[in-house]
Amino acid sequence: MPLTRKAYRAAILHSIADPAEVGIEASYEYFEDGLLVIDNGRISAVGHAGDLLPTLPADIEVTHYQDALITPGLIDTHIHLPQTGMVGAYGEQLLDWLNTYTFPCESQFADKAHADEVADIFIKELLRNGTTTALVFGSVHPQSVNAFFEAAEKLDLRMIAGKVMMDRNAPDYLTDTPESGYQENKALIERWHGKGRLHYAVTPRFAPTSTPEQLALAGQLLGEYPDLYIQTHISENKQEIEWVKALFPERNGYLDVYDHYKLLGERSVFAHGVHLCDDECARLAETGSAVAFCPTSNLFLGSGLFNLPMAEKHKLNVGLGTDVGGGTSFSLLQTLNEAYKVMQLQGARLSPFKSLYLATLGGARALRLEDRIGTLHPGTDADFLVLDYNATPLLSYRLKQANNIAETLFVLMTLGDDRTVLQTYAAGQRVHQR
Repeated sequence: MPLTRKAYRAAILHSIADPAEVGIEASYEYFEDGLLVIDNGRISAVGHAGDLLPTLPADIEVTHYQDALITPGLIDTHIHLPQTGMVGAYGEQLLDWLNTYTFPCESQFADKAHADEVADIFIKELLRNGTTTALVFGSVHPQSVNAFFEAAEKLDLRMIAGKVMMDRNAPDYLTDTPESGYQENKALIERWHGKGRLHYAVTPRFAPTSTPEQLALAGQLLGEYPDLYIQTHISENKQEIEWVKALFPERNGYLDVYDHYKLLGERSVFAHGVHLCDDECARLAETGSAVAFCPTSNLFLGSGLFNLPMAEKHKLNVGLGTDVGGGTSFSLLQTLNEAYKVMQLQGARLSPFKSLYLATLGGARALRLEDRIGTLHPGTDADFLVLDYNATPLLSYRLKQANNIAETLFVLMTLGDDRTVLQTYAAGQRVHQR
């Protein structure tokens, strides 16, 4: 098979460390006139165009972008496939919102044709917004996950998803049982986990909708298969936290419920964590678990403000999540716009380089995939974006006033959205062209 080698020339920026740990200057690499070289779906070189161009064969195809920035593909650590059709649903906080909008919307996924249609729309939206990897909730129906993975596999995307487990405190038409949930998960894991660039996540919706029996079986699945993920929700809303205490009076709080059923670990991702305490952050960090910070959703549903400085203090892995449909945009650029404001409201700053980290390498670390995605290091998957400085008239005008890459990056995250993403590449193949 002939080597497929291509090169892309533009300004290039990627995160190489957490600014909270190494300082801002040591946290990124920037090449004002950079070159990215791809061999067979992997990155083989990145650096200054002047250094790399002379080392390449004369016949290599070099795509040169003017007024553009190449970054790693963005990573969404929390999003719901079946809620695509109810994004922007009016007027409720979490628990009422689930009953009024979410559960009826998710019931439609009993129909495979509906699941196929939404999976296609959902993946196109992710790629239009520059998201190349996502940790995805399906519905309770196995066909929701089959539809998603079938669509992702065709494009050779690095994606993680799972069927929701929910055997109580939800409408009858949306519940499984501990045993059926276990068997359906097993079948999905056998079919999809580790196939191509796909991974499986055991997905109890949240503690209130699973019985102790079901949570125990979720923990059992993690023990039976290596490298499985688990995703669920935690401490999003104060009413929800009180509900968990009432349902599990024998446990020492919300996190302790998951801890008791052996659901904490290196591939455990807990969405929200708005109301975690210091001890819970310390326990999550100690077990290698991660939190998905979902600022847009937390504001939209009135849930509260995530305490990023507290998470940093405990060296807790944090990724970024859009949480569509609680979140109102598939765009991680727009999500970072909201994250900045969430920090401002707490008297804290979110630097553009920390934002870049959260949306790329931080997400990859939360998913234990930093050797594959999240940077532009040679040897990693060629998942990357081309961001267009002239995407909108205002963006174009504003960026002409920017004096350095920090300002450019911040403006992209404040004014940018899906229109800013000119092209999206996954495993070296173009999967979106604006």
